[in-house]
Amino acid sequence: MKPKPLSLLLATLLGASSWAHAADLLDTFRAAQANDPVFAAARATLQAGQEKLPQGRSLLMPSISLNANSTFNDQTTQYQGTAPFPSGNNRYNSHGYGVSLTQPLFRQQNWLSYTEAELQVAQAAAQFRIAEQDLILRVAQAYFDVLIAHDSVQLAEAQKTAISEQLEQAKRNFEVGSATITDTHEAQARYDLTVAQEIAAQNTLEIKKRTLQQLINTMPKNLKHLGKEFKLEPPQPADMEKWVDDAQLNSLQLAIAQAGMEIAEKEVARNRGGHYPTADLVANYSNSNANGGSFGVGSDNTNKSIGVQLNMPLFQGGAINSKWREAEANHERAKQELEDIRRSVALQTRQAYLGVVSGIAQVKALQQALISSESVLEASKLGQDVGVRTNLDVLNAQQQLYSTRRDLYQAEYDYLISQLRLKAAVGSLGEDELAKINQALH
Repeated sequence: MKPKPLSLLLATLLGASSWAHAADLLDTFRAAQANDPVFAAARATLQAGQEKLPQGRSLLMPSISLNANSTFNDQTTQYQGTAPFPSGNNRYNSHGYGVSLTQPLFRQQNWLSYTEAELQVAQAAAQFRIAEQDLILRVAQAYFDVLIAHDSVQLAEAQKTAISEQLEQAKRNFEVGSATITDTHEAQARYDLTVAQEIAAQNTLEIKKRTLQQLINTMPKNLKHLGKEFKLEPPQPADMEKWVDDAQLNSLQLAIAQAGMEIAEKEVARNRGGHYPTADLVANYSNSNANGGSFGVGSDNTNKSIGVQLNMPLFQGGAINSKWREAEANHERAKQELEDIRRSVALQTRQAYLGVVSGIAQVKALQQALISSESVLEASKLGQDVGVRTNLDVLNAQQQLYSTRRDLYQAEYDYLISQLRLKAAVGSLGEDELAKINQALH
C-alpha cells in the first residue's frame, strides 16, 4: 500500500484532534482534504495524467533492444553426386546476441503526439484545480447545512417553549373564565405541530451531520457558528460584466475545453501526417558463435551496421484518409463544445454574481423583518393583556418571528456560499477565500 505524504498524515491528525474542540470551516476543509475519497481519486487522476508527458517524450527518444539466443542443432546432410564434401550428421551448439538502436529523425506523428501530451498534462492540472474548488464548495455547503439544521432545532425548541407558555396561560384563563376553550385548543394544536417540527429538524440535523461525516470520515460534534462580526461585502469590482470577462480569461472549465480543442486540432495534423515518410537512424551490433556446422567446423561472427532507414506509406486501404476525416469531425465537435462552455461559464458567473448581490439585499431585508416581527410579537402580547388581541394572534406572531429568524440564518449561509461560487466561476477559489469566510465564525 502506498504511504500517504507527510502533509496528509499531519492533516489527518489535525483533523481528528480538531473535533475535541469547536471546529471551524478551515479545520473541516483540511480534514476533508485528507479523508474525502472523491478528492483522493482526483489526486490519483492528476498523477496519472502527468505521466502523459514522459510517454509522449519517449516517442522522440531512441529505442534500444537486446536479443540473445542459444540453440542446439542436430543437422544431417546428404550430398548428391560427387560433392567434395562428405555427407553425415553434425550436432553442435550455437549462440549469439545482438543490440539494435533506432533513433527517430523525422516522424511528424510522434512530435505531434508529444505536443498533445503537454496539453493533456495541462488538462489534468486544471481538472485537479476544479476538484480542489469542488471540495471547498462541498465542504462549505455541508458545513453550513449542519449549522442551519442545528439552528432549526434550537428555534424549534425555543418556539415549543414559548408556545408551551401560551398553552399554560390559555388553560389558566379558561379556568378563571377569562378565555374560551378554543384558545386552549389553538395553543395545544400549535404546540403539537411544533413538536412534530422539532422531531423533523432533529432528523434533518442527523442527516446533515452524516453528510459531513462522509467528507471528513468522522462524526462532527462542535462546529463554530456565525458570529456578530459577520459582514455583508458586495463583490469587488461591483460590475457583473467585469467578472464575466475575468471568467472568460481564467475559468478552469474553459482552460480544459480550450486544451481539448487544441488537442483535436493536433489530431487532425497527426492523422494527415500518416501520408508522410518517416526517417530513422538505425544501428545494429550482433555476435554469434557456433562450435560446429555443415562442414564440421565452428564459426565466430561479429556484425556491425549503421544507417538511415526511410519508410514511405503508399496505400493502406483508405484508413489514413478515413482517420483524417474523423479527426476533422472531432475538431469541429471540440470547437462547438468550447463555445458552449464559454457561454455556460458566462451564465454561471452572472448567476453567482447576482446570488451575492441579491443575497446581501435579502439578508438586510430579513434583518429588518426580524426587528419588525419582534415588535409585532411584543405588541400582540401587550394587546392580549389589554384584550384587543387574541391568543391566536400571539401564536401567529411567534410563528412569524421564528420563521423569519430561520429564513435569516438560511439567507446568511446562502450568501456565503454564493461568494465562494463567484470565486470558483472565475477560477480564483482557494483556501485563502475560505479563510476569509472562516473569520466570520466564532
